[in-house]
Amino acid sequence: MPHKTHKTHGELEAEISKAIVSFEREYMGRGPREVKTYIIDDIICVRLKGTLTKAEKEMVKKEGGVELIKRVRGTMLENSTPYLFDVLEKIIGIKVSHFHSDLSTTNGEHIVVFTMEKKIKKIK
Repeated sequence: MPHKTHKTHGELEAEISKAIVSFEREYMGRGPREVKTYIIDDIICVRLKGTLTKAEKEMVKKEGGVELIKRVRGTMLENSTPYLFDVLEKIIGIKVSHFHSDLSTTNGEHIVVFTMEKKIKKIK
């Protein structure tokens, strides 16, 4: 059975976006230029634009730079999953099952997908 919250999907999406931007600023050292969150059944998809620092943009031009940035960013995100899961669980009221992420070093876009233990029911 879907979990019902007292907020609309739009309100939840905005709250998640705000929390992710705050996390990026505090943990990664800089926030994205733009963020948008989408809730689809039991999935939360967060699209962040403009996440690369100036130094990272230069590093991708060097041999091995792309792999290094992806590995470092991936490790940093993996290490922060307990915090992110806790934040999402407080906002949504449902436990997070897993997360998946990918970073484009070409345009600085970062996609993070969280799968929840239950479907998030829409409020009309």
